[in-house]
Amino acid sequence: MPTPIITGLQARSRVCAQLRQLTSSRQDRFCGFALPLGLVVSLLAFTRPVVAQGPTPLEPVIVSPPKPQTATAPSGDNSKGTPKRTMRAAPKPTGNPSSQGTGNSGQQAATPLNTNVVAGSSNLLGLTVFQTPASVQVVDQQTMREQGYRTTPETAAGAVGVLALDVAGAPAGFSMRGFSFGEVTVLYNGIWIGPQSITSRVLDTANLAQVEFVKGPLSLMSGLAAIGGSVNYVNLQPTTGPIRNELDTSIDTLGTYRTHFGSGGSTTVPGLDYRVDVVSSRIDSFIDGAYQNLNAFSSQLNYRLSDSFKVFGAVEYNSDAGHAYWGTPLVTAAFAGPYAVKGVVAGTASNTFTAANAGDPTAVFGPVTIDSRTLTTNYNVADNSIGSQSLWLRGGFELALNDQVTIRNQAYAYGARRHWFDSETYAFDTATSLIDRDRFFVTHKQQVVGDNTDLLWNGSVFGMENAFATRLQVTRNDIQFAQEGNPNAFPADSVTVVDPVPGLYGMPEPNIRNSHLDILAGTIEDRLKITPTLALIGGIRLEDFTLSRDGINFDGTIPTGQPFTKTWTPVSYRAAYTFEPIKGLLFYSMYATAYDPAAAGIFSVTPGTSLELTSARIYETGVKAISPDKRAELSFSAYDIERRNVFVQITNAVASLAGEVRTKGIEMAGALRPIDHLKLWGNVAFTEARYVDFDFFTGNTPSNVAPVIVNAGASWRFDWWYWPVELGGAVRHVGQRYVFEDDRTVMLPYTTADLYAFVDIPGRDLWWQGLDKMRVTFRVRNLTNTLYSAWADPGFQDQVYLGAPRTFELAASAKW
Repeated sequence: MPTPIITGLQARSRVCAQLRQLTSSRQDRFCGFALPLGLVVSLLAFTRPVVAQGPTPLEPVIVSPPKPQTATAPSGDNSKGTPKRTMRAAPKPTGNPSSQGTGNSGQQAATPLNTNVVAGSSNLLGLTVFQTPASVQVVDQQTMREQGYRTTPETAAGAVGVLALDVAGAPAGFSMRGFSFGEVTVLYNGIWIGPQSITSRVLDTANLAQVEFVKGPLSLMSGLAAIGGSVNYVNLQPTTGPIRNELDTSIDTLGTYRTHFGSGGSTTVPGLDYRVDVVSSRIDSFIDGAYQNLNAFSSQLNYRLSDSFKVFGAVEYNSDAGHAYWGTPLVTAAFAGPYAVKGVVAGTASNTFTAANAGDPTAVFGPVTIDSRTLTTNYNVADNSIGSQSLWLRGGFELALNDQVTIRNQAYAYGARRHWFDSETYAFDTATSLIDRDRFFVTHKQQVVGDNTDLLWNGSVFGMENAFATRLQVTRNDIQFAQEGNPNAFPADSVTVVDPVPGLYGMPEPNIRNSHLDILAGTIEDRLKITPTLALIGGIRLEDFTLSRDGINFDGTIPTGQPFTKTWTPVSYRAAYTFEPIKGLLFYSMYATAYDPAAAGIFSVTPGTSLELTSARIYETGVKAISPDKRAELSFSAYDIERRNVFVQITNAVASLAGEVRTKGIEMAGALRPIDHLKLWGNVAFTEARYVDFDFFTGNTPSNVAPVIVNAGASWRFDWWYWPVELGGAVRHVGQRYVFEDDRTVMLPYTTADLYAFVDIPGRDLWWQGLDKMRVTFRVRNLTNTLYSAWADPGFQDQVYLGAPRTFELAASAKW
């Protein structure tokens, strides 16, 4: 029988069981409501009267990021951030490293499922999504704009089998293939900076070229924690050619507004190209007092010294600040009475403050519901604060030694400060009919430096086409955090369910922890075409990483078991084949492995918990197909994942060995452009995830895992009108999920729909004749005003996050 393990510091979620290491960076908050200046300017720009003209056809306006013609910037591969740049064309089309750039090279239009682009985080060889023996999906900038994906969590809205988990304690997380939060790695231009549950933040999408979703265990590319898969954010890159500028702005009925300016092209210096983006937005919530101010600046220079030698330098700055929403507490149906809301949650719950252990019957209450009087109530303290600041510096080169061999290098430095200062846990007390609350703060100061060197070779072996890539990665990752350490402050107070008095935080008493992680890793990947139709693909990653930890408690004592140092030397690999009997029809099968710490995120591992690594493996097979005219495309995959030596949180302070988690499922996606003006798309994912060999939860489904997710959308473009107009929409259905691993509380299924319409106005009809075109968009989110539970943090078992109600949005964008 598994022995409960006391995790030491309070583990506030599976995210926070990994010790939410955050960084203190208080930032001024942007209060009040203001109309974005860009929206005013943009709307005024097209007030010119329309002059009668003949029905001249207007070409479709494609709102997409500038496409590089000569060089693509470094980008995303794996947690190592290798430069992905266009190289001299190799004699073999297979595995051309030049295609390893992040996104469409601009040489061809995107296919219906966007599989002719490269997702650098899925392989080192520069294979397109179609050629890669795995389930990979790329959401490009054009899709983000058309579908209205404003932030990085929203990019999951149309992805196959992916849920966003944007909880306050671990922002911008994801769930895919039965795994959630830190079990899904988040990368930045291919670079890993730590567990998602500790390091990720919500980002605006305006300065991103694409978001890459790679499914299933794959430590070969991402290193630690890539169990459910990885998500890679890729910044917009410099382009070669005339300078192009763009301005985007929007506002909605909640008060959310966004403004973005971008510019890119060739400078007067021969061979020097640039890209710069400035983003400012305020994300307002339907929850009282909750908001986020997001600001970003990103810029990159690419310099071609010759046809064979290129260098680059990049800088990215991001900040966020605001007040947090930690969820809406569950109450009993008896307490809510006529205010009980149906169709959102079901089952029972267990008061996290009074439960002595998992399933303690004295702490269980129910049936649970949401009280309609609390749909916009924020139970946080009045002086709550959440925010971060981060800075990336990246630079490197690409050298083509000849038509077959290329060397790439990227050095990077990253610094961040993050902070949380809140009341986070809200539990209904049946004895008092009040909401019990806690106090919790945590801050971070993180610094990462690293270097990646790649060697790529395209040639032949015994007359067979062969692509080979190897990478050497060296990284130093230091993080210091402080978090609330006084165990006597749990719970801290109680407030009424309706119209609670927020109160103040009080005096923090911090524990200090320092973590130092050194990583040395080598990766080899190869693709050998046995015949023109059959290719074998394999790779191996050898890794040596050493963790050192020390700290001091709020009362001056030294934490048990610290300081300590631990070294691991895991090996991961992938073996696969692709078979393309006819052009455009590809079958594949793949086996891959991954690993991560068993008991907590790597920065939270301590001798008081298990120091072992989990092991995960995947079997996957599938088919990808595209029609000869590139108007229709589909994909199908079936998989089986097993993760062993898993520790699972039982209470806020106790974890236990769960044995293993098994998931299996199928995923299907299709897109069709039957005629020029019509686009249809849809996808469905079926997932079965279960705990195995675990006394407490054997047979249970992990939290936040939906057995079915369905997405579908369509759009129709009226190109023959004087001003082209496009109408479109999307529908999303998510099956039931569980709040916590005991499967006691159910988040019921929901279905939502969005609609949009935009008009493209040519420059001839705008007062400012310098504009090439302008697009004005009207969008309705959550058309039916569905009330639903969007997600939950399993560390807070008595509360759920509600989805946003119906909102209306007006947006404008211009290019010149």
